[in-house]
Formats: sequence, C-alpha cells, structure tokens
Amino acid sequence: MIHALIFDFDGTLAELHLDFSIMKERIAALAETYLNRRPGPSPMPALEWIEHLARRIPGADGTVEDFRRAAHGLVVDMELEAARRGKLFPYTRTILRDLQACGVPTAVITRNCSSAVRQVFPDIDRLCSCFLARDHVKNVKPHPEHLERALALLGVEKERALMVGDHPLDVETGRRVGTFTAAVASGRVGMDALRAAGPHWVFRDCNVLLRELRRLNLIPLPA
Repeated sequence: MIHALIFDFDGTLAELHLDFSIMKERIAALAETYLNRRPGPSPMPALEWIEHLARRIPGADGTVEDFRRAAHGLVVDMELEAARRGKLFPYTRTILRDLQACGVPTAVITRNCSSAVRQVFPDIDRLCSCFLARDHVKNVKPHPEHLERALALLGVEKERALMVGDHPLDVETGRRVGTFTAAVASGRVGMDALRAAGPHWVFRDCNVLLRELRRLNLIPLPA
C-alpha cells in the first residue's frame, strides 16, 4: 500500500508554459557580459548551469554573486510571467481532494519558485499536506534533500511513498531517495523517453495514475 504521494508541479499538476530553451538563451546572454564570450548550449538544467557558469567567472566574489543574483532574478521573472498564463489541469483539485478523502497525504515539491506556484494554485495549502518550492530548500531535486524533507514533514517512510513527475529528473529523485516512482506524460516528455528513465509506472496523466493505483489496490477507496 502507498501511504503518500509526492508530486512535481509544472507538467504534472499544472500546464507547463515555461520555455527552458529561451531561459537558457537569456542566461547565456547574461553570462557573456561576465565572461566576455557567449557560452555555448548546455544540456544541464538551468539552475545547475547558472552554478557551472558562476564557477567560471573570473574576479572577486562580489562579481560572481552579482551574476548569481542577476541570473536567478531572470529565472524568477520568467517563472512569474509563465505563471500568469498558467492553470492547473482540470483534474488536479479533484484527485487531491480524493486522496484527502482516502487519508493519503500529498506533497508538492518543485524547482519552481513558491510565488509562481501560488499564483497558479492559491489554495495549495488546503489541498496538500506539504509544499516545498525552490526557495524552501537548500538543494532542489534531483538532490535527495528535497524529497527527503517532504517525507519527513509528512511522517511517511520512503518505502511507502510514491514520487510522481513528468520528467526523468523526477524519476531520478525518487530513485535516489528510494521511493516508488511514477512518470506522467502530461508535460513535454513522451512515454518512450519516460519509460527509458526507469520508473515503476508510466501513465498518460495523474488522473489515469490515480485510477490505476486504485485498480492495483495500492491506495484505498474514499471513506
């Protein structure tokens, strides 16, 4: 039996409007003013790439911190702009209420900033037992700290928890912590690429996920 579900946010519970390729182009343009050359494209996620570029910036620590501050400000601006166009999937509140009725606690962990998430999902605290955005933790997923802290706050053992997300990074997060993992193809990653990441299950979306978990008797029916 699964005792808790931990969800990613963008692409999992809400429409994904953030264009990470444009974000990285803007980060590259910013880095050029510090490095005197434009860095080439990188497969690294944006947050990790910012730290990688910061380590290459010459000069005093103040210069590096200026870059970090400007780069993270750029990221937040894009997240908030995307949130203004964002919305939850039609089934999100229904499945969260359903899990509440079953006595199954839920958490949302996201690399996004909390302000952007709350703009899209202002009632998140009523429907989820735990919400940890980027600004709530020192190390974001796939670092284990992000998921481990959510599990500690929920009071649920990792072997009884399910990490759900729309990206291979979410699968990696669950694997590193030792939870069950489920991938959903409601973001920008297709079913085949999600299967290649090696989750325990792959579903079209969280609505199907809940139905199938119930069919497998892994979560209870509402009381």
